[in-house]
Order: sequence, then structure tokens, then C-alpha cells
Amino acid sequence: MSAVLGVLLGVGLLLIWWSCWSRPAARTANRRSGRLRALLLAAGVENVSPASLVATCIGAGVLVFVAVFVISSGATPIAACFGLFGGWLPLAVVRWRAHRRAASLRELWPDVVDHLRSAIRAGLSLAEALTQLGERGPEELRRFFRDFGADHRSGGQFEVALDRLKERLADPVADRIIEALRMTRDVGGSDLGRLLGTLSDFLRENSRTRSELEARQSWTVNAARLAVAAPWIVLLLMATRPEAVAAYNSAAGAAVLIGGLAVSVVCYRLMLRIGSLPPDERVLR
Repeated sequence: MSAVLGVLLGVGLLLIWWSCWSRPAARTANRRSGRLRALLLAAGVENVSPASLVATCIGAGVLVFVAVFVISSGATPIAACFGLFGGWLPLAVVRWRAHRRAASLRELWPDVVDHLRSAIRAGLSLAEALTQLGERGPEELRRFFRDFGADHRSGGQFEVALDRLKERLADPVADRIIEALRMTRDVGGSDLGRLLGTLSDFLRENSRTRSELEARQSWTVNAARLAVAAPWIVLLLMATRPEAVAAYNSAAGAAVLIGGLAVSVVCYRLMLRIGSLPPDERVLR
């Protein structure tokens, strides 16, 4: 009887230990998938899942590895370095698209606020003013507001349709506008027009200031990126020569490549940290 109780106690302790360690791993995976999903939405790529992005990165890395391996006549260390670059390329393209989309939308939001202000002054409700943007708003944003109108007409719940609109837009400026409209609708009052006018002026000033700063720093950031990429371009050209391939196929050559890769990554991250502007984060998502 004591042996059976000991086994049951051991199984119970094992199950407790197992439950304590499985949940953080699941939360970590969900957190990473959530960040990738948010990045894809910010880039305007709604039909691609995080798993598809990861698979694309792996496929691009393998393809570049094979191509450089063939070009360099079997230089595995060189091909592995460029395979890592190829795997990172799809993620870099998505981040670039997210940055470009945010800059483009930053120029459009003041017009959106002006349209809302005019519609509300004309006597329309908030839901009707937002739905009207699907026909009269900026061309790049019309489909989002048409979807909002469809959600509102199908369910009749303004809050739910507003949450879906904020999720589709995935933009920090849109978050501030939507939360301001939500708060005004919940609290009430007659100062909505004044609020939207102040918000429009603020968004225009913020967009103008940020655009000037990005234009002034772009040549510095691009020069730093070229400085990081130049040695690897030279290495790719050298990989066509048999004596260079033989040198980098050795243990010492592989160590030099690993060191150069580490220095490039550290310097590139440091350059981005020093040279980039503070990102406009979504604190009201």
C-alpha cells in the first residue's frame, strides 16, 4: 500500500512539474507569433501568416546557401554566411514595408481627421462619419472604413466594429484617433469638433517634423549600411577565385568569417540603435 501511495505521489509531483514548465513555452511561442502577426499587419500583408513568413525565411536561406555553394565551388563557410543573410532578407523586406506604410499613413491621417470633423459638423453620427470615409476618404484607407461599415451594419455594435478597425489598421496614429473617438462617444459633450481640429493640427506638425528628421538622417544610415555590406560584397566576388575558396574552407578561414559576421551584426544593430529615431509604438492597441 505504501508503494502505491509513493507511486501516486511521484506521478502527481511529475504532473505538477510538467504543468509549470509547459505554459511559459506556449506563452513564448504565442508572444513571438503575435509580434510577427503585428509586423505583418503593420506592413499591410494581411493574407500571410507568421508560419508562412518563417517558412519563407527558411526557404530563402536554403536557396541562397545552395546558390553561393555552387558559385563558390563548394565553400561551405561562405555559403552558410550568405544563407543567413538570405534567411534574414524576407523579414527585412517586411520591416521595410511596415516602415514605408507607417510613413505613408502618417501623411494621410490629418486628412482623415478633417473629413471626420466636416462630417460631424454636418450632423452625422460617429459611425456614419467613419463609414463615409469608405467612399470619400483617402484612397489607401477606403477599404478599411468600408469593412468598418460592413461590420457595423451586420452587428450593430459600434465598439466591436471599432476594435476590428483598429486591428486592421495596425497603426499607432490610428490607435490614438480611434481611442479619442471612443472616449468622446462614451463621455459625450459638444467639443468633438474642437478635439478633432486640435488633433489634426498636431498630426500635421508631427508628420512634418518627423519627415524632416528622417530626410536628414537617411544619408547617414544608408552610408552605414553600405559600409557593413561592402566587405560581404567583396567576399562574394572573391568566392569565384579558387585560392580564396581554399583559404576560407579551412578552420582559420571559417573562424575569420564567424568573427566578421559577429562584428557586422553588432555594428549594424548599434548603428540602428544610434541612428534611428524613436519608433512610434502602439501603446493604445
